[in-house]
Amino acid sequence: MRLFTKLAQAEDGGVPSTKGDDIKPPITYNEGLSPQKAGWQVSRAGDGDTAMAIFSTPDEVHEPIDPDEARRLERKIDFMILPYLAVCYAFFYIDKTTLSYAAIFGIREDLNLAACQSFATLALLRALGGAAEACSDPSFMLITSMWYTRKQQPVRIGIWYTANGLGIAGGGLLGYGIGNIKGALPSWKYEFIIIGALCCIWGIVMFIMLPDSPVTAKLLTHRQRRLAIERLRENQTGVENKHLKAYQVREAFLDYKLYLFFLLGVVGNVPNGGISNFGTIIIKGFGFSTLVTTLMQVPYGIFICISILVCVFLNDRFKNRRCLFIIIFLIPNICGAFSLRFTPVDQKIGRLISYYLTGPYNAAFVLVLSLQTANTAGHTKKVVTNAVLFLGYCTGNIAGPFFYKTSQSPTYSLGIWSMIVSHLMEVVVILLLWFLLSNENKRRDRIQSGEVGGLEGRDLDATAFSDMTDRENLK
Repeated sequence: MRLFTKLAQAEDGGVPSTKGDDIKPPITYNEGLSPQKAGWQVSRAGDGDTAMAIFSTPDEVHEPIDPDEARRLERKIDFMILPYLAVCYAFFYIDKTTLSYAAIFGIREDLNLAACQSFATLALLRALGGAAEACSDPSFMLITSMWYTRKQQPVRIGIWYTANGLGIAGGGLLGYGIGNIKGALPSWKYEFIIIGALCCIWGIVMFIMLPDSPVTAKLLTHRQRRLAIERLRENQTGVENKHLKAYQVREAFLDYKLYLFFLLGVVGNVPNGGISNFGTIIIKGFGFSTLVTTLMQVPYGIFICISILVCVFLNDRFKNRRCLFIIIFLIPNICGAFSLRFTPVDQKIGRLISYYLTGPYNAAFVLVLSLQTANTAGHTKKVVTNAVLFLGYCTGNIAGPFFYKTSQSPTYSLGIWSMIVSHLMEVVVILLLWFLLSNENKRRDRIQSGEVGGLEGRDLDATAFSDMTDRENLK
C-alpha cells in the first residue's frame, strides 16, 4: 500500500545512532507489498498503523532488550513528553481561572457586569479561549496512548494531570503577586496580560520541542524508536493512523462505552465548572481578604496534586482496580460538598476544610481518562470516543457555573447541591461501567481462549499495529 511504503521511506530521514551497531539500516519495501502480504493483520479498511513503517514483518516486532536499556529509554521518553504536557496543562488551568481571579480584583465592578454591560464581549473572548483550549485534553490522551503501555498510562496521565493542581497553586501565587502590582491599569487587566503572554510563549515551545510520534521522534535513534513501539505491542491499540475510517466512527457510536464516558464527562465536571470559576469567590465569602483569598488556593492545589499521585500509584500497585479507586477518591468530594452545604457560615475554618475536600475528584477523573484509553482501540474510534468524552467534559464545565446564583452568595446552596448530585450520579455510572466492562472482559477471554495458543499464547504481533478496533480484535 502507498501509505505503508511512504512511511517507510520517510523514516530514512531519521537521526542515526552514535553507536556503531545501532546505525539505522535503510528501510525498503517492495512497491507491491501490502501489509497483509508482509504478514500483518489489518483493519477492515485494509491499512494499518503508522508503526508498520518501522518493521518489515511481524517477526521483527520482538527485539532483544536488557532491563537497564528499557529503563533508560523509559526515562528518556518521560523527559521528552511529560514536562511539556504538564507545564502546558498548568497553563491551561491558570488561564481558565483567570476570570475567577479577575472577579475578586474588580472586573465585575469595572465592567458593571451586574448590569450585564460588556458581558457579550467578555463572553465571546472567553468562548474563543475555551475553543482554543478544547483540543488539549483529547490531544494529551492520544499522545499518552502513543507512547505508553496500558499499565503505564494511568501514572503518566496522573503526572501531567497533576499540573492541574500545580496550576491552582501557581495561579494563587501569581494572583497574589499580580494583586500587589501598583500600576496604571487595574489588577485584573495585568492578570490577563501576564497569563496570556506566558501561555503564548509556552505554545511556541511546545510546537518546536514536542515530538509528533515514536515513529518520527528525532531525539530517538532508530533502535530506540523500534523499542519504543515494540513496548506498545501488548496494548493492541497501535500508535496512530492518518485515515478517517467511517466504519470505526459507526462502531464508536454503537458502543455503549461512548455514552457512558460522555455521562462521566458531564457529571464529573459540573463540580469542576463551578469550582474553577467560583472557587475564589466561595473562599472570599468565608471572610478572607482579596489577597489572602488568592493564597488560600495554594493548599487546595497541593492537596489535588497529592490526591492524584496517591491515586495513580495505588492503581499501579493493584491490578484492575480502576473503578474501585475512582469511587474511593470520590468519597472525600461527596463528604466535603455535604459539609460545605451544612456547616454554619460563621465556621470559617470548617468551611475552608470542606472546600479543600472537594479537590480529589481530579484524581478520580484521571482514572476515568485512563479507562477510556485502555478500553478503546482503532485510531479513528479512539479519536471519536475521546472527542465525545471531552464534549461531556465541556458540557459539564459550561453547566456548572449556572448553578451558582449571585442571590445565594456566599453559601451558593444550589451550586453545592449540584456538586453533591453530580458526584452521586458519577458513582452510579462507574458501578454500571464496572459491571459491563467485567462482563466484556470475561466474554473476550472465552473467545480468545479458543484461539490457537489459547489466551496466553495468542499471536499478538500480527495484530499489534493493525489499527483494528477493540471489537474487531476480539476474534
